[in-house]
Amino acid sequence: MSRVPHLLHIFSTFVPAGPEIRTVRLMNALGGDWRHSIVALDGRVEAAELLKSKTPATVLARPPRAASLPTVRALRAIIRREQPDLCLSYNWGAFDAVIASRSLGRGRRHLHHEDGFNADEAMSFRARREWARRILLPGVARVVVPSRNLEDIARKRWKLKAKQVALVPNGIDLAAFAESSDALELRRTAGIPKGALVVGFVGHLRPVKQPLRLLRAVMRARGELHLLVLGAGELSASLEAEACSLGCEDRLHLVGHQRDTAPWYSAMDLFALSSDSEQMPVALLEAMAAGLAVVATDVGDVAHILPPEQGDLILPLPDNDARGDAQDSLEGALAKALETLAGDAAQRQHLGELNRARVAECYGFESMLAAYRSIYRTALESAKP
Repeated sequence: MSRVPHLLHIFSTFVPAGPEIRTVRLMNALGGDWRHSIVALDGRVEAAELLKSKTPATVLARPPRAASLPTVRALRAIIRREQPDLCLSYNWGAFDAVIASRSLGRGRRHLHHEDGFNADEAMSFRARREWARRILLPGVARVVVPSRNLEDIARKRWKLKAKQVALVPNGIDLAAFAESSDALELRRTAGIPKGALVVGFVGHLRPVKQPLRLLRAVMRARGELHLLVLGAGELSASLEAEACSLGCEDRLHLVGHQRDTAPWYSAMDLFALSSDSEQMPVALLEAMAAGLAVVATDVGDVAHILPPEQGDLILPLPDNDARGDAQDSLEGALAKALETLAGDAAQRQHLGELNRARVAECYGFESMLAAYRSIYRTALESAKP
């Protein structure tokens, strides 16, 4: 019987966010063709709960929390011990894994993924990180990105050759997002009144996602809109406090992290994305697959992902040095877009149908799975002596 290839996945954190959820879904779909080990540098591994019982995946103990050089040493030790066929690192938070692989002469057995930028790089790039990527990433097998915007950054700013950058759009299993019969029960569970118009938000509650911006916009919109928030994170308490200060705590519904988000989209009337930085957000694709109309900030590939008919509901961000009045203007524009869409049920239905058809045509899960299979196999073959 042939040996099953071993993939070592190194994350800064393995909480249920976009890249982590995508990776779990890939692991589950790959079945027994590959086996997986997972390292989360911060020790948080909640996304592992989404792994199917038969998926051959193991969560490894994280290295001791330390500065970059000790972390590189610890990762070198893990790589030596595990002897994976391929190492896979995810985003800047796990970039020490690139250094570890390169220092062990295993660059040809390393795949690095870049999915976007946190708040510290949402509006401008850090020179030290730019140089690190330029110097070290040319020595890995491939750099995998989900968006055209990131592909352009990798080639122009990080100076990578075209053949070294693999563009793989995120993909969604459309069948999982059919309309749920549990919508009314989920609304009751969340404390949403019968007949309320609900704006949905799905994501990790951190500053770059700007959930506070969305809360203020929802509360500024006419029509007594309610905001349903799926996700957990550092801004959860801030959202509650802001809702209290605005006197609208009865219209904010925080349901925390949900193991299965798919049924919850049926409890929403429309979906909003308020981020300062995204590339190809999985939650956006899920909302589209669920047949929801969308209001979004113009970040990453969002304008390319959504059909042209959604164009007026994609709002530009202010310049990164803009004053508070520009941010207030954006909140006002979000509020206006939300109230316009909330007041037009026929338009919501029309855009929702177009969005679902767009996912079916361009962003299917099977296409993404086939692309990753090919990348893994090509990297294995090219790494052979």
